[in-house]
Amino acid sequence: MASVQVSRQGDGTFRVDVGAEGTSTRHVVSVAAGYQAELGWAGVRTEALIEASFGFLLQREPATSILTRFSLDQIERYFPEYRREMAGQARRGQEGAR
Repeated sequence: MASVQVSRQGDGTFRVDVGAEGTSTRHVVSVAAGYQAELGWAGVRTEALIEASFGFLLQREPATSILTRFSLDQIERYFPEYRREMAGQARRGQEGAR
């Protein structure tokens, strides 16, 4: 199981440290304005969305294959199901909070 640590940087990006299978990687992630709401994650900490997004990615590829710098909206270029999966997670989270 991979560990994912997300921290907000002063420039509005997020540093993501991933430890998995004896290796560690570091990534810089940005989130385009409005994209979090498009995915249904409005009102949720951005760090939680990024952590969930890395969980999604790590189910599909090793940490060493994940781009070192990218915007979350780029994920669906490589994995078209990303938007649907994240929207589903947001709905499940909202239902669980009721």
